Amino acid sequence: MSDPKTDVPYGTLDLLVLKTLQAMGPMNGYRLARRIEQVSDNLLRLNQGSIYPALLRLQHQGWIRTAWGVSDTKRRVKIYSLTRAGATQARTEVANWERTTAMVARFLEALS
Repeated sequence: MSDPKTDVPYGTLDLLVLKTLQAMGPMNGYRLARRIEQVSDNLLRLNQGSIYPALLRLQHQGWIRTAWGVSDTKRRVKIYSLTRAGATQARTEVANWERTTAMVARFLEALS
């Protein structure tokens, strides 16, 4: 039997990360990935090879910042938080997602 979990669709991880940080506030990468999986009802699977490159990319864009903190298990971890530019980008990403899904829905309805 195949695994019911799916990989994150290309181009959506930035949106998921930005919105999660916007809603939940600062958190470490592991907790962030687990929260995204939880909200997706565990239908998405995020591993270190997907979440950490995305976090580095978002930091490079200036949309998130990092600071050192301590995890629940008392380990030193990077804590990620949204910047003002990141909050603006989150709104842009949501608008783009809504336009794209509306276009696909129209397309599928037209060909039904």
